[in-house]
Amino acid sequence: MKIIEPSVELVGEIDSDKIMKHIELAGRVCYKSESRISDTSAEKFIANIIKSGHESVIEHVSMTFKIICDRGITHEIVRHRLASYSQESSRYCDYSADKFAGELTFIKPCFWAEDDENFLLWKETMQVLEKNYLAMRKNGARPEQARSILPNSLKTEIFMTANLREWRHFLKLRTANRAHPQMREVALKIYKILNEKLPIIFADIQPEL
Repeated sequence: MKIIEPSVELVGEIDSDKIMKHIELAGRVCYKSESRISDTSAEKFIANIIKSGHESVIEHVSMTFKIICDRGITHEIVRHRLASYSQESSRYCDYSADKFAGELTFIKPCFWAEDDENFLLWKETMQVLEKNYLAMRKNGARPEQARSILPNSLKTEIFMTANLREWRHFLKLRTANRAHPQMREVALKIYKILNEKLPIIFADIQPEL
């Protein structure tokens, strides 16, 4: 059995300056003010359209993240419908196979210390589930059958692609203090990356850390 932390990865090279200029060009069509574009005009223009609520303009750019988390959290992620998803399938992935080293991987819950009694109970439960999953596979159960005993804590990988407006919506909801702790843990990682790459678009969200 393997226990890991959740992680996120921005997929592909991001040219922040090029993205800002692309958004500005699209937005200025609305006002026919393309003649006002300069080397330094994008930031102010985009800041103003976000402040005014004219966020449809930032839909012209999308970002893709590879997210490693538990399956319970992906059930929350895919509720964001203005996005595209590709997820590791527990139906087709055989976790008893050599490429998985014949073991299951689980995501460590962020709300318990490793010496907490609840964490120890959780870990014991994951060990039992792993043992029984592998036994079911050995007994001839197909992966799509054996997966019926797999828990929310099972590690999964999901690609999520969304435009910048939807990422803003996602982060406003999922970095809030009332969000599920494990969902918020993932969302804060995404926020950190997007705010570093495109602060004009994301800095105003300001989650409580």
